[in-house]
Amino acid sequence: MHTGLPAPASPTPQDRLAGIERARQALLERAPGEPAPWLPPWIGRSWRRCLDLGLQPQQRVQFEAVSAPAVKRAIEANQSLLRAAAPVIRSLARAMADTRYFAILTDAQGVVIDVNGPIDRQDPSASAIARVGVNLSEQAVGTTAIGATLAEGLPVWLHRGEHFFDDTSVYSCAGAPLFGPDGQCIGMLDLTGIHVPERPALKHLVTQSARSIENALTLAQPHHLLLRLNWPGRVLGEDSDGLVGLDADGRITAANRAAIDMLNLVPGQDWPHACDVFAVPTGALFDAARQQRGAVEQPLWCGLRLQVLAQPSGVQDGGASIHPASNYGVPLKQVESALIRKAVEDAQGNVAEAARALGISRATVYRKLERR
Repeated sequence: MHTGLPAPASPTPQDRLAGIERARQALLERAPGEPAPWLPPWIGRSWRRCLDLGLQPQQRVQFEAVSAPAVKRAIEANQSLLRAAAPVIRSLARAMADTRYFAILTDAQGVVIDVNGPIDRQDPSASAIARVGVNLSEQAVGTTAIGATLAEGLPVWLHRGEHFFDDTSVYSCAGAPLFGPDGQCIGMLDLTGIHVPERPALKHLVTQSARSIENALTLAQPHHLLLRLNWPGRVLGEDSDGLVGLDADGRITAANRAAIDMLNLVPGQDWPHACDVFAVPTGALFDAARQQRGAVEQPLWCGLRLQVLAQPSGVQDGGASIHPASNYGVPLKQVESALIRKAVEDAQGNVAEAARALGISRATVYRKLERR
């Protein structure tokens, strides 16, 4: 609705830098003051962490590399990440061709394991950070997109004076964390420019690129069955799909972040069996893949439903075809009836309450029960 009031003006680049500097001085000097309204809270948290480490903005930043053996270990330990990231980073070069930004890939400790893009090796500010083995963690170089992303676990955009050290105020950068098929953070992707105009849209680009890398990592994890997930009404086949890998016994071996959120999985713990998540026999999922049934809405034990597209991975085990260890072939209607009966029992016979819990009408509950 049009109110007749003028839209609030966006700060000019000069106003934004001046506001950042005021907020920076107020916080770094531990003095009261109003921060710039567009200064994200995570920046303040990062600045405080740096102060708590005894760091001061005027200190010179050394951009030190870790030892040669440590670099070798980091590269060897992250081969799967490097393989998954390589094609994505190449496509980033096209997206950023006219911006003078370049890509940096780090491990979970903030050590650079790959760089790519238009890097001016004659510029000390570029050569200092755009090299494999340099430690760009928050403890080493203060507030940057790299350190903040790894500390906060979320995508960030950081411009000039929002960095902690004076030496790093020449950079503008976007960063996004990277999570492996077990849900644990394994590194981050950073897009950095030096003495460049602010490009906040790069935060969206780096976030989308991180998702593509994570999906590639999930697909590369050994599995016998791949499940593509999304909510009813969404189109399957996009990067936003949840991806779940199952082994021959139906246990979850890999999941991307979308699937972790959809299925309420706990990162860092052993993944459950599919039968503990999906309210259908695991064999029915393998059958759907073999028979190429396409996407089917499947119930979860939590009462929600997801579109599920089951696809064979082509992974063979000693020449054997894909198969679950469990018995399969139980009709979906039978499973659905069992879910409804259980909901009615949990509601102590109250059909209206059971219907609300299942998200269906009372008439549907009665109809389904009559057909059993």
